[in-house]
Amino acid sequence: MRIATFNVNGVNGRIDLLIEWLAATQPDVACLQELKSPDDKFPIQAIEKAGYGAAWHGQARWNGVAILARGCEPVETRRGLPDGAGDSHSRYIEAAIAGVLVGCLYAPNGNPRPGPKFDYKLAWMDRLIAHAGALLEADCPIVLAGDYNVIPTDADVYKPERWADDALFQPEPRERYRRLLGLGWTDAIRHLHPDDTIYTFWDYWRNAWARDAGIRIDHLLLNRQAADRLVAAGVDREVRGWPHASDHAPVWVELRDA
Repeated sequence: MRIATFNVNGVNGRIDLLIEWLAATQPDVACLQELKSPDDKFPIQAIEKAGYGAAWHGQARWNGVAILARGCEPVETRRGLPDGAGDSHSRYIEAAIAGVLVGCLYAPNGNPRPGPKFDYKLAWMDRLIAHAGALLEADCPIVLAGDYNVIPTDADVYKPERWADDALFQPEPRERYRRLLGLGWTDAIRHLHPDDTIYTFWDYWRNAWARDAGIRIDHLLLNRQAADRLVAAGVDREVRGWPHASDHAPVWVELRDA
């Protein structure tokens, strides 16, 4: 079972690229972030034509998450993190597909800092940690996939000093990411590729893609049952170089059958 995550940076503007990637790699599950589309404008017809069912949680102009399932309909189990009264951001959706529970998330960026956006980022991550802890009580494979907007370590960034003041690289969100791992979640990419230089995002500025000046902020975290089935993980780097590409590349894991 291949589960992928892809910040598409505008699902309608990049629908052709999305369909091309789905056809080329055929993930069984695809988690999408930054849809930038209200629910009624989500391109479900094109996605169904490509052979996927979908559950989505959209928002006009900003945010938005979706879970696609090849050849079936995902069974939505949650929309939004718990304790979100008054939170209008569309940043989390969860669904069951073929015996695996998948959470798709788009964490807040947090810039500029200090300020309310950074405070919201930390509070949202605290809610994610609480929910991730509760999920560990479930007796099934679980994958939390998405754009975490956290650079976990210096090894996950080209020239760390250039990100020293950015919200993605601050001690507080990095500490929260470590708390997630400490609960018992496995960072699939780092588990299988502990020493490799791996990036998932390359800015449009300063020719970052051509220079491979990237960062790793798109992660797939696995609970014990999913980690026991992990056989491969990687990044579809070439997609970042396609015409009209997102600034993110898709990231994926493969789980062996139960």
